[in-house]
This record gives sequence, C-alpha cells and structure tokens, in this order.
Amino acid sequence: MTEGPSATTASAFKLKFNLRDAGTLLGLALIVVVFASLSPVFLTAPNLINILQQSSINAAIALGMTLVIISGGIDLSVGPTAALSAVIGASLMVAGIPVPLAVMASLGVGVMCGLFNGVLVAYAGLQPFIVTLGGLSLFRALSLIYTGGNPIFGIPPEFRALTNGNVMGVPNSVIVVGIIALILWFVLNKTPLGEYILAVGGNEEAARIAGVPVARTKVATFVISGVLASIAALILVGRLGAAEPTIGNLWELDAIAAAAIGGASLMGGKGSVVGTLIGAIILGALRNGLTLMNVQAFYQLLATGIIIIVAMLIDRATRGR
Repeated sequence: MTEGPSATTASAFKLKFNLRDAGTLLGLALIVVVFASLSPVFLTAPNLINILQQSSINAAIALGMTLVIISGGIDLSVGPTAALSAVIGASLMVAGIPVPLAVMASLGVGVMCGLFNGVLVAYAGLQPFIVTLGGLSLFRALSLIYTGGNPIFGIPPEFRALTNGNVMGVPNSVIVVGIIALILWFVLNKTPLGEYILAVGGNEEAARIAGVPVARTKVATFVISGVLASIAALILVGRLGAAEPTIGNLWELDAIAAAAIGGASLMGGKGSVVGTLIGAIILGALRNGLTLMNVQAFYQLLATGIIIIVAMLIDRATRGR
C-alpha cells in the first residue's frame, strides 16, 4: 500500500521544518564558537545560565508571536500588554491580595488584550497590523493612566523568591519557558488546533471551505500571545522587584526577530516552536557576547538587524526553491 499525496506532503513539510531548525541551530553554534574564541568568559556555566535567563522573556513573547505569525497575523501589542499585565498584577500584590489571585488577574489581563485583538481581526475583518498597532497605543495608555506614570514597588518577597529561584541550578524562568515550549510544540504538531493554525496561515479561504473554524482559530492565537506576554511580564516583575508602566518597549520587535530567525514566515503558514526558541537564544547570545566585548548598544542593534535581514533572505530563497 503506497502513501497518498497528503502523506507525502506532510513528510516533506516535516523534513523542511527539521532542516530549517538544523540551519538555525548551526547559526547558534557559529555564534557560540566566535564569541568563545574572543572571550574566555562566554562559555562559562554562569554566563550560559545568564544567557538562558535573559532570553527567557523574549522566548515567552516570541512563542506566542510565532503562533500568530503562522496563522497569517502579527501582534504589535505584546509589549504594552505585558506592561498592563505587570502593573495590574503588581498593584494587587502590593495591596495585599494573595499572590496566586494576583497572578491569575495578571494573566486575565493578557487574555482580555488577546481577545480584544482577536475579535477585531477575526470577526470585524480588520487587518492585524492596524488592530494591534491600535492596541499598542491603547494598552500602553491604560497602563500609564492606571499608575499615573509611576512604577509600583514593594513586590512580595515570596513572589520574587518564586520567580528568581532555581531547580538544580536552572532558573525557574527558564524552566517555565521550557514547559510552555513543550506545550505549544504539542499543540502545533499533535492537535487539531495546530492543524487549523497552519491551514489558516497557509490558505485562509481553502481552510474555510474545508470546514476549519477560521475566526476561532485566529482568536485563539491572539489569546495565547496575550497570556504569554503576561507571563513574560510576571517574570520581569519578579526579577526587578517592581512594575513599571513603560516596560515592554520594543518587545514586539525582538519577538518578531526571534520568530523570523527561527524560520517563521511573515506570509503565514510556516513556523516552528523549536526554531523560535533557538532564535531567541541566538539574540540573547549575540547581545551577551557583544556586551562582553564592550561593543556599544547601537552596534548591537545593527548586528540584530543584519541577522533578521539575512534570515528573511534565507526564507525567501527557500520558498523560491
């Protein structure tokens, strides 16, 4: 019994993703080799742990962004969503609300922001770029209005201990992001929702004709993106011991960069959880290495831009073939 066309296509699709992830991993290895030869500190265990910890926030945001991108959308509001989640959660903790309830409220803010974006995109028929650009301003304004532009201090020690703790030397934030990545990998590769996301991003009209719940699928990706933005915010609040209404500035660009480096196509229908994780680590390792080399921040931004453009050129060449 021979495989049908759909099975052959699925195998080729999986092989293409594996090869793309392998290429991204090779890029990370190249960066590690270069900086290891230039700085004896780079490959030390504390510095490698530091890279993973610094990359965890961008990785959380980028994983949600990846699902939105695969479905054919974009979410420019993740940074302000994180800021609004942070100040709401922090203010409740400072007011004496139990930490679990404050955390749930913070995650609820992410859900509501995601719903706002998703409903307008999926049911009102607005473009994701325009909707989330509006959300960027709206959510940032709400966080500034809520706090009066002032940071919130006095985060409970038990919450800080939870977010800054570690298990066998591995920071809790890294473990949390690793668990999230495993869940999203399973969702994307082993569940109907994952199939729907890929189908909607690949050809929305064909997916609709095939019976895929296009609107609900789009809403789901934006809600997931909002929740992961809230998780990233909570990680940062625990690390800093404060919540500022201005946090999350340009997080959306870092997230898009990590997803693009990891092989996600801004045209939709293509992306990888593993690739995005590697992309986030690449950005973290690049910035860490350049910092160790005392390279000024604007040159680091230049290097990041070059890597993004190269990733896009590789994606374009791959699609062409």
